Amino acid sequence: MATKGLYYTPLGTDGSEYAHRQRVASHYQISALNKSRLKYCIFFHYLLFFAMLAKLSADILDKLDIFILEIEELDIPKPLWWEYIWCISLLLSFLGLDAIKKNRVAPMRNYMMGLTIFGFLPLLYAVIYYFPDVWTYLTFEEEEELEEIHLWQGYPYGMLCYAFILLAIQVHLFSMYFAWNLLTAWKPKGTKKFE
Repeated sequence: MATKGLYYTPLGTDGSEYAHRQRVASHYQISALNKSRLKYCIFFHYLLFFAMLAKLSADILDKLDIFILEIEELDIPKPLWWEYIWCISLLLSFLGLDAIKKNRVAPMRNYMMGLTIFGFLPLLYAVIYYFPDVWTYLTFEEEEELEEIHLWQGYPYGMLCYAFILLAIQVHLFSMYFAWNLLTAWKPKGTKKFE
């Protein structure tokens, strides 16, 4: 085929007739977007885990009979069982990452179920457990009422725990949302919704 010059394009062959072939299917776009967002949520879950691990470090070192004066001087409150159970939720992130890598539905469902059990339920228990201290701190009228609540380094311990709980609930809610979006994107169009 002869061309007129170096950059001549014949009429009607500028490539626009193939534009419909260059579109990516919507479920692939949704999958790619939610995969990256879920990875960010898992990263923030790791950051929260390391914050919790720093809080648990005094108790862990005590159980291992390791004495570090600087940590003992912080006088960190003894941990409750919900904190250790919540730490198990970090192990579930490996299920979620494996499901992302291979687009597998079953590990993603297990990730979501485990996050509900080991992520949300311990946090719900902590919200209920610390509620009396937080309520007393928020509604106190006299200074004597503040003597009833537990303080750490001059700050109300219940409020500090509520700050952690608020962040953790946000990370878990976003993780569940992105995981649900991935599940719906990975389902074939012809299958029933309730399998």
